[in-house]
Amino acid sequence: MENKILQSTYQIRFQDSDPFRHLNNARYLDYFVNAREDQFEASFGIKTGEMAFKENLGWVVTTNLISYLIPAVVNEDIIIESQVIDFGKKHLKIEMRMWDINKSHLKALNWVNLVHLDIKTGRPKDHNERFISIFNSILNPIDSEDFNLRSDFFIKANKAKLNVATK
Repeated sequence: MENKILQSTYQIRFQDSDPFRHLNNARYLDYFVNAREDQFEASFGIKTGEMAFKENLGWVVTTNLISYLIPAVVNEDIIIESQVIDFGKKHLKIEMRMWDINKSHLKALNWVNLVHLDIKTGRPKDHNERFISIFNSILNPIDSEDFNLRSDFFIKANKAKLNVATK
């Protein structure tokens, strides 16, 4: 696959907002999960929900790290990017980024760790050759192994762009 960063566009819905018309902090994860599933289907034709029922395979989230950088607001169009930054026999690590529609300011950063699971047994299972091939085709490691440092990088980038915009 040529493009290793998957991308999709969404609109922030009113029912997902808090009293300040910002995307509710818990709903960010819903947008990230939906984007991950939509992108996997659009790029590889795999519907993870159907796969769970037909093949008894899936991934379970073991860790979510999220930084809320700039509020996403009601009716705003956003772009969500995802990239596989690491994977192994049974695990998968994805970085997801929620941008404004122009990709000039990062709104939220999410790192998610998942374990491949045999749903019938509830036990971790090795990725099969199909998944290893897919993950190899989109593996795109980043320079940082520390979520807080990665988040700080984007905070500084956002501030630099905001400072330029106000001058």
